Amino acid sequence: MIRRVKINEYPRLEEVWDSAVSNTHHFLVKEDFEYFKKNIVNYFEFVELYVHINSTEQITGFIGVADDNLEMLFIHNDFRGSGLGKLLLNYAIDRLHISKVDVNEQNQQAVGFYEHMGFRLLNRSETDGQGKPYPILHLGL
Repeated sequence: MIRRVKINEYPRLEEVWDSAVSNTHHFLVKEDFEYFKKNIVNYFEFVELYVHINSTEQITGFIGVADDNLEMLFIHNDFRGSGLGKLLLNYAIDRLHISKVDVNEQNQQAVGFYEHMGFRLLNRSETDGQGKPYPILHLGL
């Protein structure tokens, strides 16, 4: 089931984020990982958040959208490869009408996923939104 997040679920979203990023963003230096980990909750207020709840009522992944942009898609590492990313992305496209996503260029698994799902390169930035040296690919449908 996919539904809007409740504020009291933010700690679980932080756990999902930590699990996902720890296992996919190996290019992040430790200081930057810690910076993002400390600040991820601050980004939650700027996006519409939706969670996937499994049959045991556990949050397994989440998305955050703003306008027509997918700002976040994180899957707990225990559930990666189960089709959950595709399910959440299709929900965002079909129900929330997103057509763009930004992805770290070094996260080749994510780049490949979005390309497989029909996204194509629109533009590239040398740094991320905080000015850190992580190139961002701007993709669109």
